[in-house]
Amino acid sequence: MSLASVRAFFAEKAPDIAVIESEMSSATVALAAQAYGVEPARIAKTLSLRVGERVVLIVAAGTSRMDNKKVKALFGEKPKMLGLEEVAEITGHEVGGVCPFGLKTPLPVYCDVSLRAFDIVVPAAGSTHSAVRITPARMAELTSAEWVDVCELRPAEATSA
Repeated sequence: MSLASVRAFFAEKAPDIAVIESEMSSATVALAAQAYGVEPARIAKTLSLRVGERVVLIVAAGTSRMDNKKVKALFGEKPKMLGLEEVAEITGHEVGGVCPFGLKTPLPVYCDVSLRAFDIVVPAAGSTHSAVRITPARMAELTSAEWVDVCELRPAEATSA
């Protein structure tokens, strides 16, 4: 269902963007970078968080790390990562395929400024074997995302997931 909901999202809102599929798993940043032939930082990872009573998605560069203090300062409460079952139940996407497109439940989406370093990024597309190539600005526009600064960049060689 998840890949289908992402395909439907793009068919309706951005028919010029094609979902690409890989035989290789793209469930982690390192695997996705290998599967789609890009550096790990270009993988746009989607973090599913609970902040107080709210669930939010933060999309960030693959080699960045969420800064809990910055997230708490922005939202006023400490963030907690959603559990595996909760992620799938709320977003409609399995872990490793979570993206801000074709969501089961409308959620606020935030794009971290770390994405702005790239002309094209590669977020997942609802499954562990699918993605899209998109500009960060277009992704933010299509998902009505707000730009935020809540991550710290890490060197690519220090990134394993």
